[in-house]
Amino acid sequence: MSRFQLLDKIVCENILGEGVQWNQHDQSVWWTDIHAATLYRYAPAEKKLEQWTTPEPVGSFAFVEGDSRLLLALASGFAWFDLTSGRCDWIARPELALPGNRFNDGRVDRQGRFWAGTTVEQQLSDDQAAALYCLDRQQGVTRHLEGLRISNALCWSPDACKLYHADSPNYQIDVYDFDAQQGQLSNKKIFAKVPPGIEPDGACVDAEGYLWNAQWGGGRVVRYSPDGEVDRILNLPITQPTCVALGGPEMNWLFITSARKGLNSSQLSVQPHAGALFIYQTDVCGLPEAWYRPE
Repeated sequence: MSRFQLLDKIVCENILGEGVQWNQHDQSVWWTDIHAATLYRYAPAEKKLEQWTTPEPVGSFAFVEGDSRLLLALASGFAWFDLTSGRCDWIARPELALPGNRFNDGRVDRQGRFWAGTTVEQQLSDDQAAALYCLDRQQGVTRHLEGLRISNALCWSPDACKLYHADSPNYQIDVYDFDAQQGQLSNKKIFAKVPPGIEPDGACVDAEGYLWNAQWGGGRVVRYSPDGEVDRILNLPITQPTCVALGGPEMNWLFITSARKGLNSSQLSVQPHAGALFIYQTDVCGLPEAWYRPE
């Protein structure tokens, strides 16, 4: 019996689907199409798909404790977003002066801080680089990693002692010691390497402490053991998976976003569901998504 069973695919033709998360309160899966500046919510029980337009491309987002608004990492910075009115209230725009950059992958740590990294989308100067930021209710926005090209694969071990991160063009996932109380990372090590030409994209960690990683250009999701060994591989009918999350009623569904970006007509003809959201049943349970704590 296969460890993976395809339950559903939501055909939404995302240009660059990303940032997928399961909301345990509304029992829905949320994600973004970055280049379409669109947020999606899909309720599996009702088979209902909704979407919202955002004022800029949204790389990632966070649910917020005690607040119906979302916290967005838009192209140029962090902002509150009201789903009812569409109002956007800026918090900080740390890379507004870098028009070739935009925010990308992000997640909330187990202490309620929102972390998001940027990507160099257009190289406009020789010294242009991306970075990893943290938005904290007390300290505001702080920069933690510099000199990046595509910040990705951000997630934490279940005990919050390890932070995982990838600069995708380096073809590896790194792991840091993480001081959960202070929100500081140190002691960088290589966690896992991927073959050249396959870039590590969005990631999550399951209840057993194993890391799941969507691998752009590889057409697969890989589950790694806590010591970085390949545990299992899910091969997909598309070449550009972008992000993963575990959720569902029993927390054992694997959600995978994907992209149509850069694919020509002949490539799309053999992978017509590129850009869809895929839902697989697994034999592994995930952890509830952490929410941002504003106070």
